[in-house]
Amino acid sequence: MTHQNISIESKLLVFAIWSGIGVIGLLLVLEGFSRDSYFLGVAGTFSVLVALIAHVIVNAVYSRGFSVGEVALGLSSFGILVFAFLISMLLGAASMADFYIGVTFFGVIALGFATYLVTRYGLRGAFSRFHVGAVGKSPATNLSEK
Repeated sequence: MTHQNISIESKLLVFAIWSGIGVIGLLLVLEGFSRDSYFLGVAGTFSVLVALIAHVIVNAVYSRGFSVGEVALGLSSFGILVFAFLISMLLGAASMADFYIGVTFFGVIALGFATYLVTRYGLRGAFSRFHVGAVGKSPATNLSEK
């Protein structure tokens, strides 16, 4: 199998995971918000977490990381959802069940992302992915030189 076929295959698997499990999870979270059902919200959070874990497994099997587009989509979606959640909380349009669903959902996703970074790059490498020192050198490279 050629490298291009493997790339297409992994992209199709990731698409299938998120269009199946991920969308069902997001719909369950939204249904939990509309019915004020913490149970539905947690079920949706669990489904989204399963989709994220499956995506990481596919990346590991095909020896690849998250693409720039996947990272951009994930972070921008997370940011937009957090913003919408905060606005609804500030406007008083949400119940306590909605609050707990949102905190659980965003907390689990943020914890999952942090766990991925630490397991993939280690503590020093995960920090270095976000912090860049002078002239493009990361603090981690400065420590190893001493």
